[in-house]
Amino acid sequence: MKKIKYISFILIAAFSSTACTNDLETAPTNQANEAEIFKTAESAETVINGTWAKFNDDGPTYANIGYSTVLRASDAMGSDVAVLTNKYGFASAYAFTDLVNSTGSRSQFVWSLLYSAINNMNNVISRIDGVEGSQSKKDQVKGQAKALRAFCYLNLASLYQFSYLKDKNALVAPIYTEPTTINSVGKKRASLEEMYTLIKNDLSEAGLLLANYTRNNKDKIDKSVVYGLLARTYLNTGEWTKATAAAQIAKASFPLMAPEKYKDGFNDITNGEWIWGHGQTQEQSGESYAFHYLDVSSSGSYYYSFMADPYFKDLFDTNDIRYQLFQWDGLPGREGLLRYAKFKFKANLIADIVFMRSAEMYLIEAEAEARNGNVTNAVAVLNQLKSARQANLYSGSLAQNDVIKEILIERRKELFGEGFSLSDIIRTQGTVVRKPFTDSNGQPIKVQVTTPDGTVKTVNGRGHSVFSFPDQSAFAPNSKYYLFTIPQKEVENNTNL
Repeated sequence: MKKIKYISFILIAAFSSTACTNDLETAPTNQANEAEIFKTAESAETVINGTWAKFNDDGPTYANIGYSTVLRASDAMGSDVAVLTNKYGFASAYAFTDLVNSTGSRSQFVWSLLYSAINNMNNVISRIDGVEGSQSKKDQVKGQAKALRAFCYLNLASLYQFSYLKDKNALVAPIYTEPTTINSVGKKRASLEEMYTLIKNDLSEAGLLLANYTRNNKDKIDKSVVYGLLARTYLNTGEWTKATAAAQIAKASFPLMAPEKYKDGFNDITNGEWIWGHGQTQEQSGESYAFHYLDVSSSGSYYYSFMADPYFKDLFDTNDIRYQLFQWDGLPGREGLLRYAKFKFKANLIADIVFMRSAEMYLIEAEAEARNGNVTNAVAVLNQLKSARQANLYSGSLAQNDVIKEILIERRKELFGEGFSLSDIIRTQGTVVRKPFTDSNGQPIKVQVTTPDGTVKTVNGRGHSVFSFPDQSAFAPNSKYYLFTIPQKEVENNTNL
C-alpha cells in the first residue's frame, strides 16, 4: 500500500481516547505548527487537502483503506453482491459479523476515519475567518470544510441508526462543531433530528460560499457536489420537493454517458457523468487497492471477491448495455461464479474511485417525485436513465408503490458496487434478500462456462452462501445487524455516551 506523500499539513484529531490512541491519528513528520498552518487561506486549505488524502488513501490494513472501506462494507452487506467467503477483506461484513463487532478493527477504523476528518474541518471552520487572504478564497476553503464535515455526519446518520423516517428522535452519535483535543470532554449522542439539522445547515451555507467557485479537479467539492449531498440528505429526511430541486441542480452539468462508455470500467474521474470522485496516480494510489474487490475480470485483480448474485442478472433487459457486463466465470476455482464486469482496472492496477454521478441524481429525482405523488414526472425521469442504458422504458402500473418499487430496483442495477446497498436498506426500512441459486427441487442450477482453453462445459451456478444473520434469524427490516456500531473503546472512554 502506498503511503501518503503529498500532505503538507494535517492536524491530529483527538477529541476522545479512541482518537488519541489510534495510530492512524499520528501526524506526518512534516507537520507544521498551527500558527503557520492557519496564517493564510492558502495554507489553511492544505488541511482540507491533507485530510482528503488521508480520508481516502490511508489505513491500517489492506481491507481498511480510507473511505472505500465504508462503501465496500455497505455493498457486501446487501442483496446483490455475492462475496466470496474464502477471500480476504469483506467476508465478515457479508456475514454481518463485522460492523456489529464493537471491538473489531473495522468498526474502530471507520469511526476514527469520520471523526478525524470532522475535527480537522472544525479547526478550519473555526479559524478561517481570521486568516490572511481574499474573501473569495476564504469562502472557498470554508465552504469545502463545511461540506466535508456534513458529508462525514451524513455517513454517521445513514449507517449508525435506523431511518430518520422511522424515528427522527433516535440517538445516533455525538456532534462536535468545535476543535477538540485529548483533554476535551466527550459529548453525548445526538438525535437524528439534531444531526440532520447540522448537515442541512452546513450544506446550505456551503452552497452559498461555493456559489462562484470553479474547481480544478473532481476531487474538490464544488456547488454541484454540495447539491448532490443535499439531495441525498433530503431523500433521507423525506423532504421530497427539496430533494428533487437539489438533484436537478447537482446533475445539470453532468450529462449521462453514452451507452458504450458504460463498459470502460468505472475507473476514470474524467468521465463526464461523474460529479465527484477521488483520482489516483501511480505515486498516490492507496485507494486503488479497494478496487481489487470490485474488479472481477482483470487478470491482475487479487481478490475478485465481489461477484454478482445470479438473480441480480435477471433484473436487466437483455438489450440493456449493462446486461453485456455479465459472464459466467470459467477460470479454475471460480467456475460457475457470475462476473459483473462493471469495474476494471486501468493500466498498472490503479483506478479512480467514484463517489457521486448524475445517474444517482436522476434516481433521487425520480424517487422523490414518486414519493411526492408526481408519478408521471417520476416515470419520465426514470425513463431518461433507462433510455441512456438502452433498457426497456417503464410502461407499467402508475400506482405510486409500483413506481417506487421500480425506481428502487433501478437504483440497485445502476449503483451496484458504488456503496449504496446497506444505506438504501436502512433508509427505506427494507431488508436484505438472498436465496440459494437452486431449482424448484433444491438442486443447483446449471450454467455454461468457457474454460481458458476454450472448452465449453456445464457446471453448477454459484451465488450467495450466507442466508441469515449470525444468530440464524431470517433477514428482516430494521435489524441491529445492519447498523455500524460505536467502538467499545469509545464507549469506555466517553462516559457521556
